[in-house]
Amino acid sequence: MSKIAPQLGTVQETLLITLYGRAVETADPGGMLRDPKSVEVTEAIDYDFAKFDGKPSLLGVNFRTLLYDSWVRRFLAEHPTGTVVELGCGLNTRLERTDNGTAHWVELDLPDAVDLRRHFFAESDRRTIIGASVLDTSWHDRVAALPGPYLFVAEAVLPFLDEDRVRSFVRDLSGRFPGALLATDTSAQDMVDTQDQHDVLSMMAARMVWACDDPRAVETWEPEPGPRLLESRTFLDFPSELTDPLSAARKAFVQVMRTDFRDKAESYRFNLFRLAG
Repeated sequence: MSKIAPQLGTVQETLLITLYGRAVETADPGGMLRDPKSVEVTEAIDYDFAKFDGKPSLLGVNFRTLLYDSWVRRFLAEHPTGTVVELGCGLNTRLERTDNGTAHWVELDLPDAVDLRRHFFAESDRRTIIGASVLDTSWHDRVAALPGPYLFVAEAVLPFLDEDRVRSFVRDLSGRFPGALLATDTSAQDMVDTQDQHDVLSMMAARMVWACDDPRAVETWEPEPGPRLLESRTFLDFPSELTDPLSAARKAFVQVMRTDFRDKAESYRFNLFRLAG
């Protein structure tokens, strides 16, 4: 069977980094996650994934995924029939990893990314796939038609927008889904300024735009009150229930980050907000 050559925009191409990261981690006996679907998808795509081999960021994206998965599992434990909305879903397989059998899922990305996604994932009575921008509020109606509460996951999405668009996105989402949860990452100014030296992103045309030194600043955005920051972490302070089961090699990665790359690690944060309302 011939492989699929992805036709993706500059930002959308970054989805291949996280896909490959999960596939590599799955193949490693000491990996922190198991994601056979990502292995299957990677093997079906015609792309030079080998250029990412050995890059520390492959581990980094999996640590991020591990934390976001834990937030999704916690949400589903509390709200087993709620709705998880994956914004900028790319070729993510979070449903395959965390689904409880009763929740609803919405997977949204730009049309070219969704066209690629539909080669590997099909809609069902609990899975909805939408091709649209996160800034296009027309998809809100389709989400609102599904059972609440809602958890929105924007993994490696918002930093690629400018701050005005991020503010607009948060304002619109809060207005339509007050009290919902939003999981998203933020990059400090020094990380944005040095991204041309990033081990993986430097290979891409996409560039981060929104710099956020302190995610608590989002709480002050207009109209007040803004979203409330419930949790904010870096690679250095993951919950022990996630880090204790890790292999020695993965724990060593965290230790190296603590001792040699602390400033860089603290420039990238994973945040869980409750939207105003």
